[in-house]
Amino acid sequence: MEYKDYYKTLGVEKTASDADIKKAYRRLAMKYHPDKNPGDRSAEERFKDINEANQVLGDKEKRARYDQLGDSYFNYQQTGGAPGGFNWGQWTANGRQGAGQVNMEDLGGMFGGFSDFFRAIFGDAGGYTQTGRPNPRRAQMQTMQQPVTISLQEAFSGTTRTLQVGQRRLEVKIPPGAKTGTRVRVPGGVAAAELQADIHLVIEVAPDARFERKENDLYTDVTVDLYTAILGGQAIVATPAGNVTLTIPPGTQPGQAFRLSGRGMPKLRERSQNGDLYARVKVQIPKTLTESERDLFKKLAQRK
Repeated sequence: MEYKDYYKTLGVEKTASDADIKKAYRRLAMKYHPDKNPGDRSAEERFKDINEANQVLGDKEKRARYDQLGDSYFNYQQTGGAPGGFNWGQWTANGRQGAGQVNMEDLGGMFGGFSDFFRAIFGDAGGYTQTGRPNPRRAQMQTMQQPVTISLQEAFSGTTRTLQVGQRRLEVKIPPGAKTGTRVRVPGGVAAAELQADIHLVIEVAPDARFERKENDLYTDVTVDLYTAILGGQAIVATPAGNVTLTIPPGTQPGQAFRLSGRGMPKLRERSQNGDLYARVKVQIPKTLTESERDLFKKLAQRK
């Protein structure tokens, strides 16, 4: 049996923190997800490997057992052990009670997607035998995770995503106010043989060119000309719900922020409550002046 280096698969060091592993997994899962690489068999296989590595390194107990196996395996190699002669017997599952829950990421119905290495070491974890088939004696509700990217506008208004799970098409509602890390649960989304599984959509909100998000508050820039900043006037401010008119008082300073109450993101599952939007003023300085305008500015400068 071939040893699988899960750390190498995720591109992290053995000393990587849980946060580093999660970050690496999300980045690679987004890159190699089948939805982004339709018909690319190599990307699909890479996606399976990434998910399998995350199942182990993302679980403290499984990771600890895997690290012990790795130390033993590499020590064996360094002492001149013959290829294929490593004693796998002490490491295989063999009916051992599984450590933690198997979180299978691949929603394409690929229940046989785990490698022989994974099945041998963690085969009975969470209801699986060494063959990778559901174990009737330990069948239980599992959790599948699926990363989903949405826009900020979709996070503001709420949206839906359609999942293809085997022969089933599931339309899942993503509520207004979702943020990066929000999980949307689809109870019993998968059912195959003895296996039942909830699907958790793990939301990633894409960066927006117009708005910066901090929790439920939004920040945006509004550009005004020099004369409006000095004399006062009005400016149009974009919000996720549409443009609004902001009154600019005389003497407004560059970088000054105005709070638009309730114009930010809705609070998750509390649609009636919204955060605020802060409009930061950027003053546009004219690059060219007429002779009369220059004279006026010179007169103003003499008043200092």
